[in-house]
Amino acid sequence: MKKWMALLLVVALMFTAFACAQPAAQTETPAEEAPASEAPAEVPAEEATEAPAEGTPYVAVVSKGFQHKFWQTVYQGSLDAAAEYGVEITFEGPPSESDIAEQVNMLNAALAKNPAALCLAALDTESVTEQLNDCVAKGIPVIGFDSGVPNAPEGSILSTASTDNEAAGALAAETMYGIESISAAIAAATKDAPVVLSVISQDATSASITGRTTGFVNKMFELCEAAQPGLVAVTGHDVWNKASGSGDVAVEILVSIAASTNVSDCQTAAQAVIQREPIGVFCTNSGSVDGMLAATADGSDLDRENGRYKDMVVVGFDSGATLLNAVRNQWFHGAVTQDPYMIGYYAVELAVKAMNGETLDEIVDTGCQYYTYQNMDDPAIAALLYE
Repeated sequence: MKKWMALLLVVALMFTAFACAQPAAQTETPAEEAPASEAPAEVPAEEATEAPAEGTPYVAVVSKGFQHKFWQTVYQGSLDAAAEYGVEITFEGPPSESDIAEQVNMLNAALAKNPAALCLAALDTESVTEQLNDCVAKGIPVIGFDSGVPNAPEGSILSTASTDNEAAGALAAETMYGIESISAAIAAATKDAPVVLSVISQDATSASITGRTTGFVNKMFELCEAAQPGLVAVTGHDVWNKASGSGDVAVEILVSIAASTNVSDCQTAAQAVIQREPIGVFCTNSGSVDGMLAATADGSDLDRENGRYKDMVVVGFDSGATLLNAVRNQWFHGAVTQDPYMIGYYAVELAVKAMNGETLDEIVDTGCQYYTYQNMDDPAIAALLYE
């Protein structure tokens, strides 16, 4: 009897062990999705959203970056346009604006999802030429945004949503000229006691920066020529040089181009300009802004009351923590800011119009604003600024 009981116990234990070895049934819990209208606080640049369900028009947006607040604001504009027009988007950009290969990979991945349209801000046009030609062959409309796709294959870019950089440079010139101390100094200038105005740019090749430089130079020349006929000259760079009508000079507009885009070269360019004792200086981008601040003890030399260069009027471009601080402290009179939200919004809007076969303008200006310490906290302006 005891032997039978022992045998039954062994069988029971073996059965129990076998049962425990069977896998439990699994259930799938879908990941919680973020609301489509809310941009995450921080999303890895490499991460792309999945293509939308079949039947929903899909627009791929490939940017020059993602982590910078400028691109986050572009992203928000594109999201809002997507919601407005009933399309879905993916928005991707590399970690750095020097990561050309990474952007190309993102573009290839986006095109593999067969988008109805593509929005592209290319880091390097030559690197995406094959993809642009493929889009033409497949009938995928391509919209440029921000700096767009300079020198793209003919017919591959239907429209570009971007800041009119010449208009932005002209706005800087008009605002600077409208400052009482500037206009008074120009009016009082003579060939024996000339005044200098300057524009500092970090390079002479970027389409956006050269556009701002050209816009500033042309508008300032026009305004100064009206006050000092035949006595205005542009100097400093062959692209913009212009002799005065009379041969004499009462107002010199000096164009300074840094040797490279690094801060030390921009600082050197700013220091050379400061030696000319200009009455006003326009810095066309963050590089030249940083160079000017480095050349003026982080801006303290521009203090309106006690600064070494307190009478020199400086105008910047865009925003960023250092420029915002300089404007708030009145070291810079102010700055011109682009509208990154509208860049993103118009890019997707133009993509939808292209999908619908509408005729588009080659360039759609997304606008710009001038801000000072007095209006930089106004909601309409603050929304365009970033640190």
